[in-house]
Amino acid sequence: MKINRLFIAVLLLITLADLQPIIAQSEIKEQLVIPLNDPNKPGFLRVGLFNGSIQVTGYNGKEVVIDATAEAYTGKKKEEKPDELANGMKKLSTRGGLDLTAEEKNNTVSINMGMPKRPINLTIKVPQQFSMKVSTINHGDIVIENVNGELEINNVNGSIQLNNVAGSAVANTVNGPLKATFRSVNDAPMAFSTLNGNVDVTFPANAKFNVKLKSDRGDIYSDFDVDVDKSQPNASRSAKDGMYKVSIDDWVQGKVNGGGREVMMKNMHGNIYIRKAK
Repeated sequence: MKINRLFIAVLLLITLADLQPIIAQSEIKEQLVIPLNDPNKPGFLRVGLFNGSIQVTGYNGKEVVIDATAEAYTGKKKEEKPDELANGMKKLSTRGGLDLTAEEKNNTVSINMGMPKRPINLTIKVPQQFSMKVSTINHGDIVIENVNGELEINNVNGSIQLNNVAGSAVANTVNGPLKATFRSVNDAPMAFSTLNGNVDVTFPANAKFNVKLKSDRGDIYSDFDVDVDKSQPNASRSAKDGMYKVSIDDWVQGKVNGGGREVMMKNMHGNIYIRKAK
């Protein structure tokens, strides 16, 4: 009986050893915790990816916490030619890790990535009083939530979501929808655009702003009472089920709650929705 148990234990060790190459090709995770020079003052985050998603969440802490995950490798390992100059030597270096660095200077945190072969997903926690410049290009979406500041968000092949944010935003993507919900706004101008997808933005009911809107192949809706500038060519407005439909051949401009900061929204394939927070 003891022999059988020993045999099973040895067999298990052999099996685990055989699984190491598979485990090595699974997700890779790293975490960085960045203290701020002055946690009592607003901060700024700067991060850009070539491949991957970014999620930034405001929390009650005083540090910037970065969790990075590289997606599991699913392709076939490329055969490498042996290095004749390294004959008889052991290979120590690997290329499977995350080349992730972060720098903090005067409450500005800059996150830098190398050129990983796999998409990288970043989950970042920041203090709530934080402005940021965030971008990605391929294989990922951007989600920003629960922060107060000036937001500059850019994507190419993915969506943008701004949830429960305050302040102002300039958000642009190409292939994907864009959705934003503001709990409060400041006096800075804003812009939201995409080529393929809906633009859907919710403002506080008492927000005052001027709108500049254009949807080449879609419709524009709002449950605000938009005072449309009739001097603009081919602009008309009709109401249905509490929502206003604005039909245009060109840019339409108007005022909400008497007017204020300019808010520009533009897309080509998709609708535009300007919502009043309930």
